[in-house]
Amino acid sequence: MAGAVRAVGLSVALVLGVLAGGCGDDPPPASARPQKTTAGDRFFKVDTHTHFGPAAAGRMVALMDRYGIDVVVNLSGRSPGRGLEAQLAAARAHPGRIVVFCNLDWRLALTGPGYGARMAAQVEAAHALGARGLKIFKGLGLGYRDYRGRLIPVDDPELDPVFETAGRLGMPVAIHTGDPVAFWQPPGPQNERRAELSVHPQWSLYGKDVPSWEDLFAQLSRRIARHPHTTFISVHFGNAPEYPERVRHILATYPNVYIDTAARIPEIGRRPPAVIRKLFVDFQDRILFGTDLGVPARGALSLGSSGASPPDRAEIDRFFASTWRYFETADQNFAHPTPIQGDWTIDAIDLPDAVLRKVYGDNARRLFGLSQPRR
Repeated sequence: MAGAVRAVGLSVALVLGVLAGGCGDDPPPASARPQKTTAGDRFFKVDTHTHFGPAAAGRMVALMDRYGIDVVVNLSGRSPGRGLEAQLAAARAHPGRIVVFCNLDWRLALTGPGYGARMAAQVEAAHALGARGLKIFKGLGLGYRDYRGRLIPVDDPELDPVFETAGRLGMPVAIHTGDPVAFWQPPGPQNERRAELSVHPQWSLYGKDVPSWEDLFAQLSRRIARHPHTTFISVHFGNAPEYPERVRHILATYPNVYIDTAARIPEIGRRPPAVIRKLFVDFQDRILFGTDLGVPARGALSLGSSGASPPDRAEIDRFFASTWRYFETADQNFAHPTPIQGDWTIDAIDLPDAVLRKVYGDNARRLFGLSQPRR
């Protein structure tokens, strides 16, 4: 039991670590927002993948106003009685700007058989409070353990009631499974993510008693197949940005699956742009814009990942400018939004306006039942 408790605590620490930081530059107030400078600024934008606590809601909205984002989805909503109420109250203080997803309380897995049904009841309660979806963190499959000390697989039948309940309530399930393939490789000089792993050595999975990347992706696929009436958002570009063909297969096979772009432009941006552009065009109704932006109440932002020092204003500006540039232009060989995620350059995919409109906001507006855009 003690080992299981430690495992749950470790997983929670990994999730919440994105909100830690030192000192960083805040954006100017909304009144100082610069003039629109990209073609995409004329489109309604929903960032479907962010993380922040209640005290950071005002700071997040200021960032949204500066960088042209109309609505964000906060995937760190927590669970009933353990922070969800405060997150929902913070969202209500900014009407129409923040959508809140709830999370599961994985301590319930330590309470004995039937914990999946107890978690499903928790999802019901979260929905009644106002949560619009459910986020499953990568601890499922990599860190969360049950009352027997067993690592809980992504497709564990014990959790079926959770996913069925979310489907019945119309709550999309944003699910993070696995991690970059490089995290399973030796974290030495030859690892292409060596800079990131040197700052976050705990993220390395090399030699650890966890499933392989392939096993986790197979677990995710089985989970999705088991719940055809539940909408899944397979985050981080389908949890397989290194393998666009696998992402295409999942989207083609399961019409209940969406993907988001959060923190994976560095990876997909080094793939052949024609391949990625065709994937966006072919599945334009089921791709969501997301950044994985982490915003603490004070201190450094996490721009998809965090480095050894807090990002300054120029780095924050580049994070968004490079993101828009990737989607909206045909530029080649330019710096991607998050340099710590790899020292390569990327090529943009020059999406048609009709596709940009959907990816930036219309798909999310339809999926989450958002009101008509303010613009």
